[in-house]
Amino acid sequence: VNSIGAASLITRSTNDVEQVQLVFMMFLRMMMFAPIMGIGAAVLSYTQNPDLARIFFVSVPVLIVFVFLIMRAAIPLFKLIQSKTDRLNLIFREGLTGVRVIRAFNKSNYEEARFAEANKDFMDNNVKAMSIMSLLMPTMTLVLSVTNISIVLIGGEFIAIGNMPVGNLVAFISYSFMLLFSFMMLSVILSMVPRAQVSAARINEVLNLESSIQDGPYSFVESHTKAEKGTLAFEHVTYAFPNAERAALKDVNFSMETGQTLAIIGGTGSGKSTIANLMMRFYDATEGVVSLNGRDLKDLKQHDIHERIAYVPQKANLFSGTIRSNLLFGNPEADDNALWKALEVAQAKDFVKGLKHGLDSPVEQGGTNFSGGQRQRLCIARAIVKSPDVYVFDDSFSALDFKTDAALRAALKTDIDDAIVVIVAQRISTVMEADEIIVLDNGNVVGQGTHDDLVRDNQTYLEIMKSQFKEGENE
Repeated sequence: VNSIGAASLITRSTNDVEQVQLVFMMFLRMMMFAPIMGIGAAVLSYTQNPDLARIFFVSVPVLIVFVFLIMRAAIPLFKLIQSKTDRLNLIFREGLTGVRVIRAFNKSNYEEARFAEANKDFMDNNVKAMSIMSLLMPTMTLVLSVTNISIVLIGGEFIAIGNMPVGNLVAFISYSFMLLFSFMMLSVILSMVPRAQVSAARINEVLNLESSIQDGPYSFVESHTKAEKGTLAFEHVTYAFPNAERAALKDVNFSMETGQTLAIIGGTGSGKSTIANLMMRFYDATEGVVSLNGRDLKDLKQHDIHERIAYVPQKANLFSGTIRSNLLFGNPEADDNALWKALEVAQAKDFVKGLKHGLDSPVEQGGTNFSGGQRQRLCIARAIVKSPDVYVFDDSFSALDFKTDAALRAALKTDIDDAIVVIVAQRISTVMEADEIIVLDNGNVVGQGTHDDLVRDNQTYLEIMKSQFKEGENE
């Protein structure tokens, strides 16, 4: 997704696949029939009159040259068309996902103009490519017509001098039509080949991409780690995004055990979510070691890592279906008691019970029939159902009010004591009760300790707290 883009991936998995599929179907239907008929007609024509059959040694190469020239001119245009299709899909997708923002800023006319411009660009390239491809059939018809006229004229001369019976000429013309008709069928397929060739190359580009994150050789069972279960540690971890001028995260160190809570706080762009992504091994550390239960994540299979870590991202992602089907994402074997317990801890039990169908209440695509806070709580409940070794909440409480936030954190502390909890947040009230708090600023760890330690010794943490807690405001 990062290297190709979501819009291009959608185009490649739909439009490009359809182009290749269409040519493949035409190939199966005609490619066997046309060559057999063409070869048979050529042999029969030669048996009627070998001298007259030499016409095909001129017309067929001429035909091949014309087809080659047309194809060579069309293929670059079809490459451009597919890239324009990507652009069109990107703008359309942005318009759909950002429709509220577009309306809020009165940019509907601007977006319409942007889409119209991309659409016109796409259309112009299509017209240009189709104009070139439209030369294929007239060119073939011209060559075939000239060939037939030549056969009649030369065949007439042979009849006049007594070298060929009239019946043989009629048969020869019939065979020549069969031969030339086989080339017509091939031309239909060839007219589709340039675009399909481009599409196939784009599909192969995706299929040949190697993931930047490769599985390690061990599973947890095979790793034979001597460390106690339930440890999560960063040892001098530094991370830099590809082609970035500076590291997004520098020299992060901590070690947490089962039952402990780690909180990470900092301003926008400070590297909080990068730490969460490193824990999930969505990224690999540029330097240092990220370990789970004593084993470097790079040595473990990704499936095993994700089995033991539950991740709740910043954006609450719900899938179309029901509340039950979304919660069972965490653990397909969970019973209703486990689902209701998870909802209770996530402070979502009351509103789910209030729904007409309870756990079987429908969820629209993206969870659009729920508020932001409700979506976040359902995503948190889904993670709790999984019952992992580590919970990673990446700013997952941001849409909750202070009361619900506090109740949720209290429930997590009471009911989840057999796992490590990592909370990424921007609110002091969310992190202040953690066993250890890491304060980030531009990728650097500028403070680390408990709330009391940081209030006493850390200026950055103190400034964040003062900006959020006004005089007379309750914690």
